[in-house]
Amino acid sequence: QLITMREVVSKDIRRILAERARYFNIVLEDVSITNLTFSKEYTAAVEAKQVAQQEAERAKFIVDRATQDKQSAIVRAQGEAQSARLIGQAIQQNPAFITLRKIEAAREVAGTIAHSANRVFLNADSLLLNLGELQITGANK
Repeated sequence: QLITMREVVSKDIRRILAERARYFNIVLEDVSITNLTFSKEYTAAVEAKQVAQQEAERAKFIVDRATQDKQSAIVRAQGEAQSARLIGQAIQQNPAFITLRKIEAAREVAGTIAHSANRVFLNADSLLLNLGELQITGANK
């Protein structure tokens, strides 16, 4: 407050000094405040206030980020629930949907293994895809 109201403080100091100087028959024409120094306690209090404000801003940021993460998780869960609902409906309407998913999974596994530098030997039965037992109904209609 002393810094922001420097002009008012300067006038008050000039008035008080002029009154005191009159007792000694001294006339003051002007008073200038050129260098202000504050006590260590005041400086420490100002720094502590700034640190507290920064910590409050940081806490607000963390709360905002947590709120955004929460909203993101809710949206993701809703999307997954909708996906599960649609897959359930597709399975009910067309049982061949499961067969299609098995073929897509097998194709993805095969693609991953094909691009690998290692040699891998897999038994189709161990992948739990049962592709050899697939019976597609209505394929020849």
